[in-house]
Amino acid sequence: METDTYAQTLKALQIELLKLQMDVVAHQRKILVIFEGRDAAGKDGTIRRFAKHMNPRQTHVVALDKPTDKESTEWYFQRYVSHLPAGGELALFNRSWYNRAGVEKVMGFCTATQYEEFMTTVPFFEQMLHQSGMKIFKYYLDINKEEQKARLEERKKDPLKRWKLSPMDEQALKHWDAYSEARNHMFARTSHPDAPWFVVKADDKRRSRLAVIQHFLHATPYEGKDLALLNPDPLIVFPFDSEALTDGRIAP
Repeated sequence: METDTYAQTLKALQIELLKLQMDVVAHQRKILVIFEGRDAAGKDGTIRRFAKHMNPRQTHVVALDKPTDKESTEWYFQRYVSHLPAGGELALFNRSWYNRAGVEKVMGFCTATQYEEFMTTVPFFEQMLHQSGMKIFKYYLDINKEEQKARLEERKKDPLKRWKLSPMDEQALKHWDAYSEARNHMFARTSHPDAPWFVVKADDKRRSRLAVIQHFLHATPYEGKDLALLNPDPLIVFPFDSEALTDGRIAP
C-alpha cells in the first residue's frame, strides 16, 4: 500500500474513532479491546494507531508486567479488574489474561491445574463482564514464522526498537509449534458469543492496522458513522472458526 493512501485512510479512520469516543462518553458505554498475538505480531503499532488522537482521559492502554509475588497468590483475574473500563471509557489491552493460555502454558510458568482452571473459567468471567454492559472485542494478530523471524531480527538492529527485546523473544521461534498448539486450544475453548475471537492476518502491517480499525468501527454503533470508510477485508479480519486452522487462513 502506498504511503499516501495509507496515511489518508488512517487519518479518516482516526476521525471516525473520535466520533465513536464522543458517542461512548455521551452514552456512558464501556468498551474493552484485547490484542493478543505472537511476539512481534504488531500489537504495539496497532494500538498506537488506535489511541493516538483519542482523548487520554477516556482511553486507557493497559500493558501489565509479569505479576509480583503477591499478585501470584491472588485470584488470577484480580490484577486485571482495576484496569477494566468504567462508563464512558475504552480500554485497550496489549496482552491480557490470555497470557495464561499462551506464554505461561508454553514456558511452564503455570501448572497444568492453573491452566485448566483458567481455560474453564475465562468464558464465565467474560460473560459476567458482558452482562454488566461491557462490550468486548478480542483480536489475535497472526503472522507466519518467517515474518516473525524478520521482525525479531529488525528489533536487534534498530536502536529505537531494542526496548522491545525480551528473553521471551529468544524462545519465540524455538517454541513456534508449541505456541501454535496453545493458540489453537485457546481459540477452540475461549471463543464464545459474548466475546468471540477475531483473527487478523498481520504479515502486512499497514493493511492489518487499517482492517482492524475498520472492523472495530463497523461493529460498534455510534452517531455520524461514515459507512463508506468501513469495509474491512474479510481475508484480513475474520471470526475464528475451526476450518481456518486447516484452510490456510491461520498460520500453522
